[in-house]
Amino acid sequence: MTQTQSGLLAVVIGASAFALVFAIFLARWVLSRSRGTPEMQKISNAIQEGAEAYLARQYKTIGMLSVVVAALLGIGYGFFRQTTANDPVQDPRTFALYVTASFLLGAFSSGVAGYVGMWVSIRTNIRVASAAMTSLNDALQTALRGGAVSGLFTVAMSLLGVGGLFAVLSTMTPAGMDQAEWSRHIPFLIVGYGFGASFVALFAQLGGGIYTKAADVGADLVGKVEAGIPEDDPRNPAVIADLVGDNVGDCAGRGADLFESTAAENIGAMILGVLLYKSFGINGILFPLVIMALGLLCSIVGVMVVRTKEDADPMKALNFGYYVTAALVTVVFFFASRTLLQVEAAPDAWWHYFFCGVIGIVTSILFVFITQYYTEYRYRPVLSIAEASQTGPATNIIAGLAVGMESTVLPVITIGAAIIASYTLGQNSGLVNEAGQAIGGLFGTAVATMGMLGTAGYILAMDVFGPITDNAGGIVEMSRQPASVRDKTDRLDSVGNTTKALTKGYAIGSAALAAFLLFSAYLDEVRNLTGQTLHVDLSKPVVFVAGLLGAMLVFWFSSLAMTAVRKAASSVITEVRRQFRERPGIMEGTEDPDYAACVDIVTVGALKAMILPGALVVMFPIVIGVVFKHFGGPGEFMGAESVAALLMVATITGILMAGFLNNGGGAWDNAKKYIETGAYGGKRSEAHKAAVVGDTVGDPFKDTAGPSLHVLIKLLATITLVLAPLFI
Repeated sequence: MTQTQSGLLAVVIGASAFALVFAIFLARWVLSRSRGTPEMQKISNAIQEGAEAYLARQYKTIGMLSVVVAALLGIGYGFFRQTTANDPVQDPRTFALYVTASFLLGAFSSGVAGYVGMWVSIRTNIRVASAAMTSLNDALQTALRGGAVSGLFTVAMSLLGVGGLFAVLSTMTPAGMDQAEWSRHIPFLIVGYGFGASFVALFAQLGGGIYTKAADVGADLVGKVEAGIPEDDPRNPAVIADLVGDNVGDCAGRGADLFESTAAENIGAMILGVLLYKSFGINGILFPLVIMALGLLCSIVGVMVVRTKEDADPMKALNFGYYVTAALVTVVFFFASRTLLQVEAAPDAWWHYFFCGVIGIVTSILFVFITQYYTEYRYRPVLSIAEASQTGPATNIIAGLAVGMESTVLPVITIGAAIIASYTLGQNSGLVNEAGQAIGGLFGTAVATMGMLGTAGYILAMDVFGPITDNAGGIVEMSRQPASVRDKTDRLDSVGNTTKALTKGYAIGSAALAAFLLFSAYLDEVRNLTGQTLHVDLSKPVVFVAGLLGAMLVFWFSSLAMTAVRKAASSVITEVRRQFRERPGIMEGTEDPDYAACVDIVTVGALKAMILPGALVVMFPIVIGVVFKHFGGPGEFMGAESVAALLMVATITGILMAGFLNNGGGAWDNAKKYIETGAYGGKRSEAHKAAVVGDTVGDPFKDTAGPSLHVLIKLLATITLVLAPLFI
């Protein structure tokens, strides 16, 4: 290993280790806070028990599925695929071992990151509720720092996995191969890590999303609409399941989601960095990891500067922390680009790529503003849904669908501008190949993606802030604390709804940039395997049909996810109605509901329902690639081209569908909350009842199908990247 390579890996692994240590410090700080009254602790303990029981059962299922997929990968790579001259290693058994081991490590690391985030969040909620009894600022800082444990741990684990694998493999240079050549092969050997992370993330996000929304829908429709009791009322048998769902969906699920985002996108960028090895050497391959590592340190600073006054808007404090993080990432991008990407052959390349990174950072900020506009009740879209609620649920739903569809316009324009601008900057960087052709465009889009992901640690902290404050509000309501305390948690909960929506918007934007990055990495992988550049021609009937099937997959997957919520929610509704009917003492306050029955119903329903849509996504591109490769003639590589078309069209459709579902669902939610402030008759008015129905429709949009599509987009890309040899 060269001195430069070892130095850069030391920066990556050192910064990641520091972030893990700091996450432990934050966890200890949060856990040292007061746990409130015995009544609050009783509710918090029930949430912990339900969340940990669900996650243990879910991860057992995911673990078994991961072992099966790993075995199939090992058998397929080791015994059935043909070795090519361009393979990273020539022994198929050794190649299979690398891919399978990296897959299992990625799956395990993703699971650990999701579990740690949820473990801390279900212990932070009661401490936020207790802090709200004395100070809004204390409650805000406790919630954000609890969320930051998840954010820092997730990104650091991802970096340690990729960087650690690269470091270990760097010491295993085969006989007869020099270090420089071996370093160019390593990114192709660790693509299984991103696949493993994406595989676990899909099931974690999908299962958690089904759980949380089935419980939420059941609790809202029977409790708020039929029985007329407040949200989080202790008389509602589904309320504990609802609070558990916030953690398993938004903490464990989203943690696994962003873990696989950083892992897959780092590996994709490293593969594109291999193309520029003659210009940048090892610096170009490790540049993405260095940026992410330094971004972690910037996120730590952003988290620690957040504070607010008792009468101030907590959202402004969180935004300030985000702007500090983004500004610091911009600074480190400048110095990292100047240090690692400055070469004599192209003296202007470093600042071209610096501005590519700035484009990514600006894109993330624009997504924050766009998502706020479409999901906060200060602006026209949400206000229009609230106004439409005056004439009933039908007009509320029509308005919400219209807002969701409209909300795809600005993000697509923003993504399109970012891709074109970063690609153009890269192409004009002065980097050329032996034939004098510009070759830096794709790396420009990769650097823009790294710029957007540079703030991932802080963004995930804001996301987990949402379920923590939601749980805190539920604990305060169920333990019957004074209205002044509930007012504080309501303010934080409202901000939490916005931060969750922002994170979903950020995830869409990063998924879109990453999809282009990973698609380019797939084409590069095919070129590496065949020695030819793959051109995707949609005028070929077979290729067009593959693209059409890709679009269909997005709709089919979304349908299965929302159907799963409906079925599980129906079971919850039936159980809650049964308890109200057979045990009248519940509504009178003389008898406790059976919370455990609803928790068990949703757990079983979610775990069963996540298998089919998850398996569908994994198997679909494999079947298309293996079957369609028989339609082409010699040298056509029709299987690889068909899979590329499927990936391309599914990505475009998935980005649009995810934006529609996420923003539409978030707008419905905040339209309901706006009416609950007293507008159009306030709580229990006809407009409020209509808004609750709309919010219920939007729940599986924004918390089940929408977030799962982020993972679907990247999982398709990582599957095709890992299994590209099967399609040749």
